[in-house]
Amino acid sequence: MRLELEGGGSCELREGWLSAESATRLMEDLLHEIPWSQRHIRIAGKAVAEPRLSAWHGDPEATYWYSGVPHLPVAWTPALGELRQSLEQELQRPFNSVLANRYRDGRDAMGMHADDERELGPEPCIASVSLGMTRRFVMAPKKGRPGEKHELRLTHGSLLVMAGPMQRDWKHGVPREAHVFQERINLTFRLVQAVSRQRP
Repeated sequence: MRLELEGGGSCELREGWLSAESATRLMEDLLHEIPWSQRHIRIAGKAVAEPRLSAWHGDPEATYWYSGVPHLPVAWTPALGELRQSLEQELQRPFNSVLANRYRDGRDAMGMHADDERELGPEPCIASVSLGMTRRFVMAPKKGRPGEKHELRLTHGSLLVMAGPMQRDWKHGVPREAHVFQERINLTFRLVQAVSRQRP
């Protein structure tokens, strides 16, 4: 399924990109391999815990700035390294980093945002692999008519590819779902570029 978004960006969902067996095995490996932690961000001057667990992995130079703080990558795990190679062959694009998010149940979520940091370039290709419980994925234009949005269901083993100027024009997120009690892991592979930054 492919969505051509207003502004020129695109979003392509490939369900069953990984077989159910492969996806389950990968999820089991990642639950044990990744050093999961709960990050904190500052909102109105206060430190607030993010509603999910996460980890940042990648090549040594793939430093990523988030909420005004530089995050240094942890080395690739065996499972993440193999998945990176598969994605690079599939999409014919390089990736040097991955953000892993672990949603423990439906109370964990990701707010509406765009992956438009300078390190990702003007039109990044982001490959998102979902494992575990199906969750809603909501997209809305940064500027547009109230209520205008698209929604997808990200299933076990699916691959979502976001490309073109999507991050410039659109926001996306994973909302809370009260009746979800199973875990989900999401892996977003990116190419981080070196840029000149000063610590805020």
